[in-house]
Amino acid sequence: MYTIHFKFEQKGLEPVTIENVEAGQSLLEVAMDNNIELHHNCGMVCACSTCHLYLEKGDDLVAELSDKEEDFIDRARNPKLESRLGCQCVLNDGGSGRIEVTIPDQSLIHGE
Repeated sequence: MYTIHFKFEQKGLEPVTIENVEAGQSLLEVAMDNNIELHHNCGMVCACSTCHLYLEKGDDLVAELSDKEEDFIDRARNPKLESRLGCQCVLNDGGSGRIEVTIPDQSLIHGE
């Protein structure tokens, strides 16, 4: 089982920790199931960059970065070395541990 700690760049949002998360789910699915807003315009098929997040701890606990995902991360706002797409960060089967994620300030997207 996994523990996932979500932090937010957007002011006024408090961190959220989700415990006992089962493998096989993406970080986007975990966020959605727990009422954590993370945009996802393409329907979780790795065709946009709206579910962009920063995977700060636990990158070894999720699926590896694919070339396709990397291409879309390059299009995200403020990509960093730890940038990933939430729809592609699927929790590894048979694993466990703590994952720490920061969700970029999504309110900025609406201002463009």
